[in-house]
Amino acid sequence: MYKKMTLITLILFSFSTLYADYTLKIGKRTKSRIDRMPKGVVADMKKIPQDPAFYARQIKPFSRAKQKKMDAQFNEKYFKPWSLSKLDIPKQDLGWEVRFVTKKPIYRENGRVIPSYVYNKWIRNAQMDKMDSKRYKAITIRHTNVKALPTSTPFYRDPKRVGEGFPFDYNQNSALHINVPLYISHFSKNRRWAFVRASYSFGWVKITDLALVNDSFIKKFKNDRYAMTIKDNLRLYDDKKRSYSMVKLGAFFPMSKDGQRYLVARRNAKGQARIHKVKASDPKIIAKKPLPFTVKNVAMLAKEFYGEPYGWGGGYECRDCSATTRDFLGVFGIFLHRNSSKQAKDGTTVFIKGLSKRAKKKKIIQKAEPFRSLLYVPGHIVLYLGEYKGEPVIMHTYWGIRKNDGSKLITGRTIITTTEPGKERPDVREKSKLINTLKTIVSF
Repeated sequence: MYKKMTLITLILFSFSTLYADYTLKIGKRTKSRIDRMPKGVVADMKKIPQDPAFYARQIKPFSRAKQKKMDAQFNEKYFKPWSLSKLDIPKQDLGWEVRFVTKKPIYRENGRVIPSYVYNKWIRNAQMDKMDSKRYKAITIRHTNVKALPTSTPFYRDPKRVGEGFPFDYNQNSALHINVPLYISHFSKNRRWAFVRASYSFGWVKITDLALVNDSFIKKFKNDRYAMTIKDNLRLYDDKKRSYSMVKLGAFFPMSKDGQRYLVARRNAKGQARIHKVKASDPKIIAKKPLPFTVKNVAMLAKEFYGEPYGWGGGYECRDCSATTRDFLGVFGIFLHRNSSKQAKDGTTVFIKGLSKRAKKKKIIQKAEPFRSLLYVPGHIVLYLGEYKGEPVIMHTYWGIRKNDGSKLITGRTIITTTEPGKERPDVREKSKLINTLKTIVSF
C-alpha cells in the first residue's frame, strides 16, 4: 500500500512539474532604438482633448446579438489555420518578397548594398517549391515576428532616401501574439524557419517560437471559453519567475473550466505543444471576450495604445497603424486582417473619395461610428473617435506628415488628432493631408 501511494505521489508530482502554472503580470516593453526616434508635435496634440474618455461618450453600443455574432466570426477566422489542408493564400499575394529583393537594390541600415549572393541564399533557403509539403498544425508559444524571408537580417530600400531606412525593415512582415493557431506549409532548407499561415498574416516564423499540435491538443484548446488581454505590455513568467514572453494587448487565451485561470501553449523537448495554466496577477489585465462595447471599456482600452512608438510591421514590440486598429477592435470581437488595404474590406464601406474637404468631414461625422469605424487611405488606417467642435477626431499610429520638400515631420507614435494634423504649419503639403487623401469609411 505504501509503495502504491508513493508511486501515485511521484506521478502527481511529475504531472504538476510538467504542467506548472505560469503567471501573467503587468510589465514593460523592452526599450530600443525606436524610443529614440523623433517625436514631432503638431497643434492638434495640444489643442484638442487627448484623453479617449472625452470622445467615448459619443459611442453607440452594439446590440448584444450583433456583438455575439461578430465574436463567433472572429473565433472562426482565428482558428481557421487548423482546418486547412493546403495553403489558401492568393497567388498574387505570394512572391512579392522575391520581386522586392531582386528588382531593385536592397540595403543594410548602414547604406551598403546587399549583394545578390546574400539574398539569393535567402531565396534558396525559402525553398518555395516545397510549399504544402508538410501541412502541419502548430501554435505560437510566445510573441514573435513574421519575416518575409527566412532570415533575421533586416533589409531596406536606400536609407539615404526620404521615408526609407530605419525602422522600415521590409523583412519585418508582421508580429504574432502568443497562442496563435498556425498552418505550417513547409520548412526552410536550414530547418530554422517555418512558412506559416496565421489568421491575419503569413510568412516565416522561427521554429523555436512555435510548437506542433495534434487533435487532442486542439480539442482542449478550442473550448469555447475565451479571454483576451486588455492591458498592454504584459509579461508571462514561468514557475521559476523567469520572464518567458512579452504579451501585448489583444492576446487570446482559452479559459480553464473554473474560470479562474487561462491556458497557454508551451513546447516540449520534441517540439510538440502542451497546455499549461496561467494565473493573472491582476484580474483587470485580462477579460472574457468579447469585452462589452461600453463607454468605460472603449476609453480604457484606447488609452492603452496612446503614445506607443510606431513599430513598422509590429517590430520592436510596438505596432503600426493596422496593428493598433486590429488589436483594439479584436477585444470587442471584431476580426481585422493584417494590413490597411485588407482591413478596408473587413467592414461596411462608405466612399468619400473625391469630396471636398468640407463635405468629406461632414460625411465622416454623419456616417462614421465613434470607436467602431475606421478611415482608410492606401497605406494608412485610423480609428475614428468622434467629433470635437465640428471636426472629426481620430486616433492613429502615425509615422509622419508629408512636407512640401518631400520630407516628413515624424510624429512616430500613436496620437490623437483631427483629420488635418499639422494644418497650422505652412511647410505641410496640402494635397498630402489626410483629409485630402482619405478614401473610405469602414464601419462595424
